[in-house]
Amino acid sequence: MPEGAAFDVLDVVEAAEERGEPAGVREVADALRVDQPRASKLVAAAVQAGHLRREADQADGRRTLLAVTPAGRELLEAAHAFRRSVVARVTRDWPAAERAAFARLFTRFMDDFGAANGPSGED
Repeated sequence: MPEGAAFDVLDVVEAAEERGEPAGVREVADALRVDQPRASKLVAAAVQAGHLRREADQADGRRTLLAVTPAGRELLEAAHAFRRSVVARVTRDWPAAERAAFARLFTRFMDDFGAANGPSGED
């Protein structure tokens, strides 16, 4: 399983797919706050591992887009399941009202975190 920035590339492409937005190396670089050569290396490793594939951009033939492969999707699903199991284990003794409050606040935190660390690079 990829770790760190290598896994973050999959997260970035998956999130873009969920928003219905195209993702290429530039979007990966912006989201991870790395330069394009580093993002290109991370993307190449994910493609080599079979977790991402490159596709031609139908709107701009000069551009290459990224898509999560079935193997990448399986990897992401396993990671999401692991994350959910950890949260469930940690909060299992919490009262239902506290679990609900945590879920609401954590979702808000992640939304705001994403906005603060978005492609614009502005904090």
